[in-house]
Amino acid sequence: MRSFRPCWSCCCLLLFSSLGVQGSPKAPSAAPEQVHLSYPGEPGSMTVTWTTWVPAPSEVQFGLQISGPLPLRAQGSVSPFVDGGILRRKLYIHRVTLRRLLPGVQYVYRCGSTQGWSRRFRFRALKHGPHWSPRLAVFGDLGADNPRALPRLRRDTLQGMYDAVLHVGDFAYNMDEDNARVGDKFMNLIEPVAASLPYMTCPGNHEERYNFSNYKARFSMPGNSEGLWYSWDLGPAHIISFSTEVYFFLHYGRHLVEKQFHWLESDLQKANQNRVARPWIITMGHRPMYCSNADLDDCTWHESKVRKGLLGKFYGLEDLFYKYGVDLQLWAHEHSYERLWPIYNYQVYNGSREMPYTNPRGPVHIITGSAGCEERLTSFTLFPRPWSAMRVKEYGYTRLHILNGTHIHIQQVSDDQDGKIVDDIWVVRPLLGRMMYL
Repeated sequence: MRSFRPCWSCCCLLLFSSLGVQGSPKAPSAAPEQVHLSYPGEPGSMTVTWTTWVPAPSEVQFGLQISGPLPLRAQGSVSPFVDGGILRRKLYIHRVTLRRLLPGVQYVYRCGSTQGWSRRFRFRALKHGPHWSPRLAVFGDLGADNPRALPRLRRDTLQGMYDAVLHVGDFAYNMDEDNARVGDKFMNLIEPVAASLPYMTCPGNHEERYNFSNYKARFSMPGNSEGLWYSWDLGPAHIISFSTEVYFFLHYGRHLVEKQFHWLESDLQKANQNRVARPWIITMGHRPMYCSNADLDDCTWHESKVRKGLLGKFYGLEDLFYKYGVDLQLWAHEHSYERLWPIYNYQVYNGSREMPYTNPRGPVHIITGSAGCEERLTSFTLFPRPWSAMRVKEYGYTRLHILNGTHIHIQQVSDDQDGKIVDDIWVVRPLLGRMMYL
């Protein structure tokens, strides 16, 4: 038998091939990518967040003209983020907050540094105060693969249909996958929407890996909880975002359940004291209290953790939200759309038989998790529950129009039916009759 002798030229050829067509690794870039906006909670402000692959200064240049110079400047900070995967990939996350923006005015901006600039984007600064009518796109469970609703959301955004986006948990599927490359892909996919509108988030179960590190690093939400819970005011509404996941991943800290619960109660107390200015209280959390899907998720159990709390009696959210008169609760997790009758403790509390959502005696729940991901859609049970008013097993997303202090308009858009509105309701609460349910 002939002895094997290594062919060094072959080995070198294989090495150079593995480094890429050019014969060397692609140089890390300071060019910004994954650009997105968020509202930091301060009127007249907007935060710009982006990623680079080398440390670089963080600057946003902005102005009012689509072309020509951008005369305004703002500087911010950069933080290294090391993914928990085996490669320990390092990203640099940049954050710059723009201030003293004129309400309702459209701005043009680019971000980066002299080492590399993004292309130009446009956004409209949020209006101040309670006396205007915000329009939002609401959805959860949007993946990097099969993001069915995203093309239509992009078109809606270009047409100026929304003032903000609420993404109710579960991003990319998953942001940590492939050493966080799936997160990079997803953040670039949503850039046409998220770089033009404040993209407000809450964590879902698919963000859990490495203690939600990709979620915490990549998004810039108000408050000081790394985006796990926070609240903000938008027009006549007070919007509260929170983490349902603290009830399920207790190894990251059981104390987080109690800490969030007490924060929620304090925030709800303040919101009720401000009902005259902002009559609506809206919550968003990933895993719903109720659902009629044909699976074994938490919401299919009578004593669900989110609804009743740990061990069925500690820090449950249904009693808390009912006590403080939360009007609308937005959820996702189930890959479908479901609207409930006004409900508390499995009892329907319609305003009346003819007008169930006019002055309802309990909160309204909307589950909107059908934006599209690799896990496809979730089936429903054969027969709807008595508290389930509408069920849609189609890809799509929700439009939420907070018209004024007494009227909210909710529509479900079906992407399967080319943008057809498949659900359409008004929630009406007269200002004089508004109070906590208890």
